[in-house]
Amino acid sequence: MSKRNGTVVCPGSYDPVTNGHIDIITRTAEVFERVVVGVVNNPLRKEKTLFNAQEREAFISEATAELANVDVKIFSNLLVEFARANDAKAIVKGLRAISDFEYEFEMAQLNRKLDPGIESVYVIASPHYSFLSSTGVKEMATFSGDVSDLVPPAVAAALAQRFGDR
Repeated sequence: MSKRNGTVVCPGSYDPVTNGHIDIITRTAEVFERVVVGVVNNPLRKEKTLFNAQEREAFISEATAELANVDVKIFSNLLVEFARANDAKAIVKGLRAISDFEYEFEMAQLNRKLDPGIESVYVIASPHYSFLSSTGVKEMATFSGDVSDLVPPAVAAALAQRFGDR
């Protein structure tokens, strides 16, 4: 498949980034000319993040270092404003289940109201990542579960250090 011209943004809290996120980012980078991974500085849906925005940015940058057309940036404004600032023509999100679709459908309609020129594009999770969530990874790590095959190596090490032996 040849790459389409243009820039897209892949926003999220990425707390922490999982191999499912990396799969979506990688597959998006195979389709679009430039992918800007937007790390939400202070996600509204979460009271407090486990990792700060700079740590999350570093994890994603390391995990995507071989993808020359991927940039990682922290943002604290409206998603459509972040997309505009990066000359993005679309917002790309991953979908795992119907519950993801319901939330993302609502967000897409709000974003379309704010800027009808920025499309929402969805990438379906690969089957072996369809169950994977940052919340699930944090819960497993909290109780010393092995998450090494679910997250990039740097994230697994940081989770082990953060939670230690509980």
